[in-house]
Amino acid sequence: MANFFGPPFSKRSLLRQVLAPPHLPLPEATVWGLSLALLAVVLVADLLTPARLVVGTLLSVPVAFAALGASQRTTVQLTALGVAANVLAAALNALRDGVDPAVLGNRAVSVLAVLLVGFLTLRARVASERAARLAQEEKQLARERALRQLAENMGGPLGQAEFVERAALALRHLSGASHVEIAAVDRAIFRVPHAVSATGVQERPALAGTRVPLEFLAQPAGAGNVWAVGERVLGRLHRPAEGDLLVIFTAPAAPLALLEDAVRALQPLLERTALLDDLRAGRALLAQRGEVLRDLVYAFSHDLRTPLLANAMNMRAALKGAFGPLPEKYRATLHNGLSANETLLGLADQLLLLAKYEGGEEGGEELDDVNLRDVALRVLADVREQASARRVTLETELEGVHLAGRRHDLRRAVQNLVDNAVKFSPPGGTVCVTLDQGGDQARLTVQDEGAGVSPSREATLFQRFRGSGAGSGTGLGLYLTRRIAEAHGGTVRYVRTAGARTRFTLSLPLGGPRA
Repeated sequence: MANFFGPPFSKRSLLRQVLAPPHLPLPEATVWGLSLALLAVVLVADLLTPARLVVGTLLSVPVAFAALGASQRTTVQLTALGVAANVLAAALNALRDGVDPAVLGNRAVSVLAVLLVGFLTLRARVASERAARLAQEEKQLARERALRQLAENMGGPLGQAEFVERAALALRHLSGASHVEIAAVDRAIFRVPHAVSATGVQERPALAGTRVPLEFLAQPAGAGNVWAVGERVLGRLHRPAEGDLLVIFTAPAAPLALLEDAVRALQPLLERTALLDDLRAGRALLAQRGEVLRDLVYAFSHDLRTPLLANAMNMRAALKGAFGPLPEKYRATLHNGLSANETLLGLADQLLLLAKYEGGEEGGEELDDVNLRDVALRVLADVREQASARRVTLETELEGVHLAGRRHDLRRAVQNLVDNAVKFSPPGGTVCVTLDQGGDQARLTVQDEGAGVSPSREATLFQRFRGSGAGSGTGLGLYLTRRIAEAHGGTVRYVRTAGARTRFTLSLPLGGPRA
């Protein structure tokens, strides 16, 4: 976990940037008062002393005081006053002592000194303001960097328990605290979710299950979400439906403002964890219900097949004369019963497949080397009697194609397509079944002369339990065909040809299902 959060805080370099105090200049009035007082003292001293002592040089000192915090305008004004004081002192000294070229030269040097000090003070003031601005920007960047690191550390899908565990460690790294503990508070008792993060030296017993100290419960008015209690700093994360989370920092190095920003940044992440927990609980409930439904379908389909097979066996025995000669109407009734039996057995088989694919079990079987031509021929042999009864002609053009797959599932996919084609072909129509190989794909095409599917239903044709009409039935056949094709890495497509024919194409990779 230490590597996850990284070493940026190991030497507290970021905290030093956040905690660095800004430059605190003297008030403007204070600078003015000191400068004017010093200017007056130096001017009086200059007037009371002989001109040759060059006391006027000290008139640059009040100007230098502007560097302690005066604005640029004040600095210019003090410089002008320094020059005026030099000129005034020079004039009064000349009246008193007479004009001396050497004294005038010294006075000129004093005026230049005042101007030079004023210029340098202005430059220093600009540099100081720039440095203060850069320091403030650096402090703000460090603050944002700390919060960004916190957000990165708290990234990913987290439940509340995971959130609390990771937040305790992330906040300890951000705050520089010796100990950070997070726990839910319910009726003045620390509850779960609960997590502790502490340095090895400062390890202390966890508070979970203990009573919350009274001073922790007394949140100062207007304190916001973070407030100080002795050497500790407390933070509160709100949970609308449950007790709030209390964050306890012990001896944090970061200021309250940074801790408040950190707690505020964690609040929306905490709300997201509640949604994730609800989603996980909902998924678990759906999975449980899905297992129950799948078990019911398995049981229903399995139990349905046994009596149907027994019933079919009895009817076939009767048709073969096991019970003596039968009237023709009774034989027709038995034939209809066998046909209905076959329909129910097909439905049971589809339900079993549906339960397998909906339960995600289609990938657990070993693949066989399937001769798709043999599969198609067996399906055609099964439906030939039905096609003959409807006066539908079956035309075939089948190449020998082998692929890796699940034989029973592929037979169901082919049978669904051929059954549909025979069922919805008009009497006297033709169903064409072709099988060929192109590149690394096997293509089985089933084409009939039925009415096809309306354009409004094409988008839902391969969905489960679609509406009634051409191409429908139980609402499972084409859906299962699509699921079987996809499980084998292939596709199934429907088109209405220019010759008013319906064509389904099942495409399957020769190498079997792809990852």
